[in-house]
Amino acid sequence: MKVVLFCGGYGMRMRNDVDDVPKPMQMIGDRPLLWNVMRTYAYYGHTEFVLCMGYGARHVVDFFRRYDETYTNDFVLREGGAKLELLSSDISDWTITFVHTGMDTPIGERLRRVREHVDQDVFAANYADVLTDAPLDVIEEHFRASGAVGSLLSVPPQAAFHMVESDEDDYVSAVRSVSALEVRENGGYFFFTPEVFDYLHEGEDLVTDAFPRLAAERRLIAWRHDGFWKPADTVKERSELDVLARRHVRPWAVWDEARRAALTSDGRGS
Repeated sequence: MKVVLFCGGYGMRMRNDVDDVPKPMQMIGDRPLLWNVMRTYAYYGHTEFVLCMGYGARHVVDFFRRYDETYTNDFVLREGGAKLELLSSDISDWTITFVHTGMDTPIGERLRRVREHVDQDVFAANYADVLTDAPLDVIEEHFRASGAVGSLLSVPPQAAFHMVESDEDDYVSAVRSVSALEVRENGGYFFFTPEVFDYLHEGEDLVTDAFPRLAAERRLIAWRHDGFWKPADTVKERSELDVLARRHVRPWAVWDEARRAALTSDGRGS
């Protein structure tokens, strides 16, 4: 199954006005956000990627063209460094298609511009800067059985602000955390059939334009996930993920054998 990743946005809330590193290439530990997202899909057997590039594309290209497996894998050096033997590999079975989809292109149009690369009955798509431990294999199976055109991850609100309710005389009647409200947030991690392109017109956005059309025809489903899900929309959020990675506490790292062993021993794994 092909996995389309949107990695061409500016990420203005992440910028320092000095470099042009796009948000998906911001580092989480010793690998960028994009790598962590791709590694998650690879764990579930999806190793054919289509990268929709735009702003800062050279950083994405350079990272993979100069990829060094030794940063995250054990290896043996022989003959004074003349020979190197990897004991494991991250990306040796990955196939990555790099597509320049424009600098200021809406996500829906980015998806349209890679249509020729997703000619299968089902494909995945996602933002390249949000991490989760959601069971993608189970979600995919549910989507395939649903008959829907699209599926998205539905997660609790991540914002920390409070909602204020007041009466007609301006007296406050309630103050509640937004996280306590019965609302859900779009968490990405989409699955689609190619029919989605019938609902997506030239120059449009995916969520604000195509999704309402799908929803009106009951062709869009949501998978409720209350486990780990965290975006990196701001410097603060990226820093929090980086701290977790450096402490070797990575709830999103479903591929990590040590993490899975710990969950199993705690009675939370299978």
